[in-house]
Amino acid sequence: MMTTATGEFEIANWDEQLVQGEAKGQRLTRADVTQRFSGGIDGEGHVIWLMAYRDDGTARFVGMQHVEGTISGRRGSAMFETEGDFDGSQAKGTWRVVEGSGAEGWDGIRGEGGFNAPHGSTATYSVVIVDSPQNGALD
Repeated sequence: MMTTATGEFEIANWDEQLVQGEAKGQRLTRADVTQRFSGGIDGEGHVIWLMAYRDDGTARFVGMQHVEGTISGRRGSAMFETEGDFDGSQAKGTWRVVEGSGAEGWDGIRGEGGFNAPHGSTATYSVVIVDSPQNGALD
């Protein structure tokens, strides 16, 4: 069965550290971020992003994220692989559930989607989740 989870997440904590390069211009950073999800996913996320900034202030990012909470009343967790781009005013990215990472009520789920995060603390997301046959539908 498939369900589409949409909603918002709020950045609860953002800790970005310079890894290589100068404070301005071309550089590599590591961001350790905590999020609060509402809507189709109700819970919390923790992601570590590596971000490659260009001289113009735009960036490409990749990361691994752990999301824990409820989807349609089922409590569980899973890992998401993320990637995207920051254009200087907003970040747009895609998610994929890491195969085999679902636990508890999310055991066996697969899925993918995306998010749009304008500069600030709130972003919108959408993810299509395919549930494992042994768990029944998430909706």
